[in-house]
Amino acid sequence: MSRPKAEPVTHIDDERFRVTEWLFAAGAETGWHIHGHDYVIVPLTNGKLGLEGPDGAQSQAALTQGVPYSRRTGVAHNVINAGDAPLAFLEVEVVDSDLSARRLAVLDRFLAAWNARDVDALMDCMAEDCAFHGSAGPDAEGRKYLERNAVRGAYAALFDAFPEATWTKGRHVVSGDTGLSSWRFVGTTTAGQRVEVDGCDIFAFSGDLISLKDSYRKARG
Repeated sequence: MSRPKAEPVTHIDDERFRVTEWLFAAGAETGWHIHGHDYVIVPLTNGKLGLEGPDGAQSQAALTQGVPYSRRTGVAHNVINAGDAPLAFLEVEVVDSDLSARRLAVLDRFLAAWNARDVDALMDCMAEDCAFHGSAGPDAEGRKYLERNAVRGAYAALFDAFPEATWTKGRHVVSGDTGLSSWRFVGTTTAGQRVEVDGCDIFAFSGDLISLKDSYRKARG
């Protein structure tokens, strides 16, 4: 005898979170599924869940209204209302963790492209509508490049100014739509002057790609 299906109601579904309210009649089930994100369950009622695992194992878990619990990506099961009364809970999935991972991967590729002196690879990391705020320029704010072709030209010009250059000690973090990279630049100008300076880039993202690279470096004494 087949079970009735639990009813999902999506309240939030954006780049950071997905919040689904699950409504179970007595005996209803979600159906077999694998969780692709870390998640938190917030019970809206008291109740009893029946859990069926991929190996056929069965167990039960008590729900207490307002008492949450969390699980990690990869949980695989069928969830059943094992009680006699309707029950409900909120499922809060952290989908931003996937987006953050993709953005971190872009920052890794971006740094590698700088060290490879590959302008095409750099621009592949940039969104179509992008900008670059350089750390050095004619005023305190540095030089700003606000169109894609200008950004590309600025990157190429830096390679021309420093025939030998590396960006070492790169570290990246991403929080929401903002990324931060710290690095040590070591290079030699066309005039033979050696430059070694610590700095950082603050990034804004559009989807997976960089929409703004805002560069800062420590002043040299």
